[in-house]
Amino acid sequence: MTDTLNKSRRDFLAGASAGGAAATFGALAFGEARAEAASGRLDKPLKAAFSNGGLQSTWCAQGKAAAEYWGRLFNVDVTWFDGELDANKQRAAIDRMASQKWDFVAIQALGTGTLMEPVQKMIDAGIPVIEMETVIAPTSELSIYSHLGADNETMGRAVTRALVAKLDGRGKIVMTQGPLDHSAAQERAKGFETVVKRFPGIEVLDTQSADWDLAKVARLWEALLAKHARIDAAFFHSDDMALAAYDVMKAHGRTSILIGGIDAMPPALDAVFEGRMFATVRNPSCLIHGGAVLAGIAAVTAGSKPGINLPRRVVTDGPVVTFENAAGVRWLQDQFLM
Repeated sequence: MTDTLNKSRRDFLAGASAGGAAATFGALAFGEARAEAASGRLDKPLKAAFSNGGLQSTWCAQGKAAAEYWGRLFNVDVTWFDGELDANKQRAAIDRMASQKWDFVAIQALGTGTLMEPVQKMIDAGIPVIEMETVIAPTSELSIYSHLGADNETMGRAVTRALVAKLDGRGKIVMTQGPLDHSAAQERAKGFETVVKRFPGIEVLDTQSADWDLAKVARLWEALLAKHARIDAAFFHSDDMALAAYDVMKAHGRTSILIGGIDAMPPALDAVFEGRMFATVRNPSCLIHGGAVLAGIAAVTAGSKPGINLPRRVVTDGPVVTFENAAGVRWLQDQFLM
């Protein structure tokens, strides 16, 4: 995890109020679990396989670190299958995963329906499958043990509302999406659309996808800045894309554009402190990936039967992050709690 907070912001961190560092219920539950890990550590290690979208993404890389951390605490050996931000490569990785024996697996799918066959093969073999953030397939088609993820539509609404409020309901806005077949990106777009349609003074200039690809983001925003002399705000489906676009904006002297993103990763928190980003919302990678470790243990304890000792869906929402609460969110991430 990067640590680029400079001294001017360390003073702010040192003086952060207790309210700024307040944990969500889920983070508190994790804290209790960590405190009890010594007594609750499994006598016999479990073997778990994990895959998320791609470790090029800071969100995914942080999730891997969190899963491995919680795995070490509870004696779960975590093996990683990188999706490489490519649906075909992730499918090949999950095919390899399905050829082996695991106590449980946890997957964040890049695209809905792309992993059906190997995931069904693992379910048929009695391996509990935990969904992280995105939908592997409609619930009627796969017997997933549990889904852990934030409400992506709510996150999309929250950041868009913050941008629109700052504009006083009038201005020109762009949304840069994730992959169009990515269930979380679809929900984020729905949240954006729900908000902007309520404000006739907001003009949406563009809603293209950049597929989490930072080079594609740069090309897209070069074109957008050339085409539109005025852009007041921009909502990005990930902070990585937001910060890549900011570099293009800076190169063209267009840094007055309000930027909102999703994930609230450390580089984005730095950007909020420094004023490069207006707001982001925490998509709690640590809580989702670390929670998947605990969910897998619960599945093994229950004999792989869905819904026995864990809800079929666990909502892991995080807060909208602005300058006032960024320090607390950063601290919780550093403890692998949010």
